[in-house]
Amino acid sequence: MKIIDLSLPIDDTNPEAHPIKIDRLAHRNGIAHLNWIMMRKTLKGIISYFLGKRIIKPGDLPDGEFLSLEMVLCSVHTGTHIDAPYHFGTKCEGEKAKKIDDLPLDWFYGDGVVLDLTHKGPGEAISKKDLEVALAKINYKLKSKDIVFLHTGADKYFGTKDYMTKFCGVAPQAIEWLLNQGIKVVGIDTLGFDRPYPVMLKDFLSTKDKSVLWPAHFYGRKREYAHIERLANLDKLPKPFGFKVACFPVKIKDVGASFVRVVAMVDSNQ
Repeated sequence: MKIIDLSLPIDDTNPEAHPIKIDRLAHRNGIAHLNWIMMRKTLKGIISYFLGKRIIKPGDLPDGEFLSLEMVLCSVHTGTHIDAPYHFGTKCEGEKAKKIDDLPLDWFYGDGVVLDLTHKGPGEAISKKDLEVALAKINYKLKSKDIVFLHTGADKYFGTKDYMTKFCGVAPQAIEWLLNQGIKVVGIDTLGFDRPYPVMLKDFLSTKDKSVLWPAHFYGRKREYAHIERLANLDKLPKPFGFKVACFPVKIKDVGASFVRVVAMVDSNQ
């Protein structure tokens, strides 16, 4: 079996819509941090620490090193991630919207299907017709609980400012059509499921049509599903279907989205 990584990293050198910071504590610096954690619990300990006293010294540990420690401070929408219904609004289908830790795990493991939408340009929207044509090209009929990936090729811009704006979105009618086929999880290799923010804003200011603002996200208030944003490497899949997908979100309490490592599992004998 061949495993293909379909995820982008959480990278603090990459341009992002939201602030991201990764504090990296090196192994040798970890010794001072360890002592501070242990000694700061009392006033006497704090004074002793600043006077240079230590409970554990470098010579007490193998190679004079402790353990590395990284603190990641970022939005749950950083890197490849899953949006739960709660992200779209407080209500979904008239009921309290599910958060990440409410979603059924069986949504996130199943048969994968990738649809070629690489002809869609930046600022355009993937339509129901686009999906039907893409499926016809691979001669595949969707079934309940398939995990559908929309391949636009926008991941090639990752690491540049173009990644923030050069991508297409998904029309609500396309999402509705997928859900009508029994789909619960849809993924895309773009920054987001809607068209770029500057495009939506320009259309809204010129027409005052409120429906152009985040229509794909707001559709998630009508129908319950989850979508994955910022996929990568969909072009590395050797075939458009006949592979398994695992995309379990990290279990974070009371949030509307979470980080995910999406992988495709392909039978190497096929």
